[in-house]
Amino acid sequence: MSDQPVLLITGASSGIGAATARNAAQAGWRLVLAARSEDKLAALAEELGGDEQAVALRCDVTEWDDQQAAVSRALDSFGRLDASYANAGFGASRGFLEESVEHWRSMVDTNVYGCALSIRAALGHFREQNAGHMLLTGSVAGRKALPGSLYSATKWAVTAMGESLRAEVADTPIRVTLIEPGMVDTPFFDEPKENALQADDIARSVIYALSQPAHVDVNEILIRPVNQAG
Repeated sequence: MSDQPVLLITGASSGIGAATARNAAQAGWRLVLAARSEDKLAALAEELGGDEQAVALRCDVTEWDDQQAAVSRALDSFGRLDASYANAGFGASRGFLEESVEHWRSMVDTNVYGCALSIRAALGHFREQNAGHMLLTGSVAGRKALPGSLYSATKWAVTAMGESLRAEVADTPIRVTLIEPGMVDTPFFDEPKENALQADDIARSVIYALSQPAHVDVNEILIRPVNQAG
């Protein structure tokens, strides 16, 4: 078994997930790339070295079988799983009279239930090996209530899951990191955002947390563009 560590990323086909994959590959990680966009995933996996370094797997994070399959793929392909990054998620317009109720349901399922399933899928393996690192994409919106934002409520839930998981594994070497971006210019938004962070800025914070010695647990990284007020 190679000494190269293995990182599983959900929502890996674009934005923060893809940027994290590229940065992690440069830092010496092998990767399991999970998302619903198979074509983008396959191209990214090939870019990062193909099957020996990065494997692509279609994954709907709201499906338990898909989440389990992603962890199994890591173990089958690389013989290990050292870290899992629950990054998949999307937003909605502010206002409780905005968006369709179907959009709301899908967002809550992905951002909250999907994140919980990612934790559940990796945690059993981490407990068996008595080591591992779970990372979650939260948000500045998960630290303060935004007017009319159900999205904000989903990210408050992610913040709570990070804290709850950390308390659950407090008697183990398992680490938990909550990544909390401010405004990032990614496909999350319909229009380009000026003066926003880039996906690569968030990816570097993920690599920072992953690269710490085993006795260091970076609990939270809150990262905003300069002068973002909220």
